[in-house]
Amino acid sequence: MRIGLIRHGLTDWNALGRIQGHSDIPLNEEGRQQASKLAERLAIEHIEWDHIVSSSLERAHETARVIAERLHIPLLEPDERLKERGFGQIEGMTWEEREAKWGADWETVELGQEPLDVLQGRAMDFLEASWQQFPNHNILVVSHGGLLSQLFKLLMQERHTERVGNLSLTVLEREADAWNTVLYNNSDHLR
Repeated sequence: MRIGLIRHGLTDWNALGRIQGHSDIPLNEEGRQQASKLAERLAIEHIEWDHIVSSSLERAHETARVIAERLHIPLLEPDERLKERGFGQIEGMTWEEREAKWGADWETVELGQEPLDVLQGRAMDFLEASWQQFPNHNILVVSHGGLLSQLFKLLMQERHTERVGNLSLTVLEREADAWNTVLYNNSDHLR
């Protein structure tokens, strides 16, 4: 089994450096072009994908629709476990705005953010449930930078050091009881 983990395409809030969290911000035109570029890449690569699933947030779901249409594969119902981390009061704010309002240590202040262990738990729950339900399938998954980063920290530990880029592709392969990284945070299709 292989799972291709994809971060959604660019949004206007990404471009402005605003945290999106559960705010339902759509792709912008560049994000749609990014999704098309990845879809073209996946169409010519050697892995055959069986289906695609995304979070219910529009930026991820639209990215998945573009890819599903190009690859002619089923787009499953959105999975709530794939949603971005809820960021509470800081959603919609830039780094500078957060720092101005709550200081340099704003990340340590309780502002309604979803706890990281809860985020990691639902990411791993999705991965394990997919393995149980589709052990012989290759699945594409479109999610979000915060969720994917926490999942990579669990699976790769100290090897996860990069920011998860928009429309990056990471491919995991299930062997016995472990997830092995075949491709990590790759965005060659955007160059």
